[in-house]
Amino acid sequence: MELTGTIISLLPEVNGQGKNGTWRKQEFILEIPSQYPKKVCISLWGDKIEQANLQINDSVTASIDIESREYNSRWYTEVKAWKVDKAGSAGSSPSSSGSNPLPPVTTFTEDESDDLPF
Repeated sequence: MELTGTIISLLPEVNGQGKNGTWRKQEFILEIPSQYPKKVCISLWGDKIEQANLQINDSVTASIDIESREYNSRWYTEVKAWKVDKAGSAGSSPSSSGSNPLPPVTTFTEDESDDLPF
C-alpha cells in the first residue's frame, strides 16, 4: 500500500536493546491531502532512517505495511514504511527522468521515391 502526502512532523529517533540486538526507530507524521486531510504516524526502522533523509515539508510517497500485535490483551497497530520516495526525485517516476529521451520521429515526405525494395 502507498500513501502520498507532506511530512508535517519528525519525531525524535528512539533506540533500544532487544533479544536480537540494538534497534532504531524514527516516526514521522504524514498529512494526506483531501477534502478532510488525514494525518498518519509512520515508522522507519534501522538503516532506512538515513536512506530516506526526511525533512519537514518534504512531499513523499511511502510504501507501507500495516501490522497489529497483541500485548497483555490489548492490540497495538503500527504503520511501517519499507520504502520512502521524495517527490521529484530521479527514481520516483519514469517521466521525470531525462536520461533516456525518446529518439526523434522520422516522417516521410513526398520527395522520397516510391521505389520499394520488394
